Amino acid sequence: MKRLLILSLAVACVLPLSISPAWSLSGVLPLAGPMVRGFDPPDQRWLAGHRGVDILGHPGDEIVAAAAGKVSYAGNVGGKPVVTVTHGELRTTYEPVRAAVKVGQQVYAGELIGTLEAGHDCPGGDCLHWGLKRGEEYLDPLSLLDGGQVRLLPDDALELVKVSVKAREAALGAGGGIPGFFSMPTNGTLGSPFGMRMHPIFHEMRLHEGQDISASCGTAITAAADGVVQSVSYDDSGGHRLVLDHGIVGGRRLRSHYLHAQGYTVKAGQHVIRGQKLGTVGSTGWSTGCHLHFSVSLDGKYVDPKGFW
Repeated sequence: MKRLLILSLAVACVLPLSISPAWSLSGVLPLAGPMVRGFDPPDQRWLAGHRGVDILGHPGDEIVAAAAGKVSYAGNVGGKPVVTVTHGELRTTYEPVRAAVKVGQQVYAGELIGTLEAGHDCPGGDCLHWGLKRGEEYLDPLSLLDGGQVRLLPDDALELVKVSVKAREAALGAGGGIPGFFSMPTNGTLGSPFGMRMHPIFHEMRLHEGQDISASCGTAITAAADGVVQSVSYDDSGGHRLVLDHGIVGGRRLRSHYLHAQGYTVKAGQHVIRGQKLGTVGSTGWSTGCHLHFSVSLDGKYVDPKGFW
């Protein structure tokens, strides 16, 4: 029975299969999402086949370079916007992607190169078609993922993807969350929850726009999910503050917010992955002790983080 590849984060409870990198070049996924169609090259070059992989996304999702290299093309091919990055004898292609880079620009693995546009239909919605070539030979882009984990699922998994996409949209539209989307951003104990409370400093009822996690100062703060660092700043209220953009999820712009840190070790524009260290717990700003204030926003409106754990 024909099988397809899907990212490990899409479906649980099946055994992972490690894909050994075919090249010394080490890369990252250009888009975090379920992989709904895998590499299936034809036996002969002139026959039909699938010469790349399709990753489910949403128009407006940010696309990053899969590996370090130089932008060699940014324009339209057959009416679709395409970005090509050259990595020595290899080159990766991304379509349909509206370029945020210029030809000749050097990019690093995980650097923003553009945004996904509609036009490449796939089960569940719109997809990024990600390709890899050496000369005129098509290669499996997953060979760039050093130790990358994928799952093998039967064809009916396409229906699961469709159901999952619709469920996310419905849950977020109803003001709920997506259980399991975020991991805990630090190792600590849950403190003051999301909701109205008596402010510990100003002694008046205010909306607490996130979840406090008590932890010793210096404890690592990690990314709750893959994303791009939108901003790293300091203000009197939140102290050292970081905002991580997770793109469009269920038709909504999803961001996570990290407050009161001692400081951060990542920069705005940097692509990070789930579990990657961002900084350390502190007590900066309006704070009465060492803790992380973790918030989640949808289209700029704060929602309860517990719906995403």
